[in-house]
Amino acid sequence: MSYEYLWYIPNQVQPGHRGDDVVENHNGLETLTSHARALEEHGWGGALIGTGWGRPDTFTVATALAARTMTFRPLIAIRPGYWHPANFASAAATLDHLTRGRVLINIVSGRDNLAAYGDSEGDQAHRYVRTREFIQIVRKLWTEENVTFHGEHFGVTDSTVVPRTVVRGDRRHPRLYFGGASEAAEKVAATEADVQLFWGEPLDGVRERIERLKKLSAELGREHAPLEFGLRVTTLVRDTTEQAWADAEARVAEMAKGKGISLRDPIRRAAVGQQRLLDLAARGEVLDDNLYTTPGKFGGGGAGTTWLVGSAEDVASSLRKYQALGITHFVLSDTPYLPEIKRQGGQLLPLLPK
Repeated sequence: MSYEYLWYIPNQVQPGHRGDDVVENHNGLETLTSHARALEEHGWGGALIGTGWGRPDTFTVATALAARTMTFRPLIAIRPGYWHPANFASAAATLDHLTRGRVLINIVSGRDNLAAYGDSEGDQAHRYVRTREFIQIVRKLWTEENVTFHGEHFGVTDSTVVPRTVVRGDRRHPRLYFGGASEAAEKVAATEADVQLFWGEPLDGVRERIERLKKLSAELGREHAPLEFGLRVTTLVRDTTEQAWADAEARVAEMAKGKGISLRDPIRRAAVGQQRLLDLAARGEVLDDNLYTTPGKFGGGGAGTTWLVGSAEDVASSLRKYQALGITHFVLSDTPYLPEIKRQGGQLLPLLPK
């Protein structure tokens, strides 16, 4: 069994994301390229690049970074509705061809400012039916020729994508990552995704979700290779356990004063996966060995809601426990991003199986 270790590159308009260093031209090509090249040099496979209206276009950023690197693999977050499936399948296949198979894709279906780019809002059921059709068409266009598909939301007729995606061993096309904890999202993951990404939940919660998704895959008649599982979590690593916890508590103290990040978006707060993380604080400040839930009480959101805290040995031990449950893909991060790429690449990654 092989494992994937990715990082996170914050393509943000505003500097200082989650306490990152504020530097000149923070989202310029030279700065972002320095992150991507540091990832190559310090043992990482690539990085997630997030998406959302009001941020730099994710696919453009990923293309620019891929052109300036040799092995860096961008995990490109994209949204059905922002993209038409045929347009996206062609763009991604072209980039995959040009990079010799380095493209990874993260399908995002959570609510966004859809009206700003001409999409319709739709309820949760609508969004996930559309997402299923989007993935089905994209996968067909990557693996078949003369594709005809007419669904409720999308359709193509006699469509062939060129150039083709890179085929290598078991790889037929870019791997499709997917997130979401609602019932509708899990049905899409169980039948259509390649990798289900979880946020930083305790081991018992991740175990329960893996078991449910495997059962759903069988019940719903999954037609693809078995679903794989990934973890997207903040990892606060220091030279000693004591220093890590001192730094974690100091950072949360700043967040409590209103100086840290905040989760002001009611749309995001209402997401099922986000609410699962926020509810963890009621179970205790620290769950399992070192999963810190307090950041969520003071504005931490998404992958910043819970943190794995400790020395490299502490955090590696926790990640190995997730691996024992069946997690094979990891998207880690902490701020300041660039120094932590180097620290965790040098201290944490050597302690994890390849």
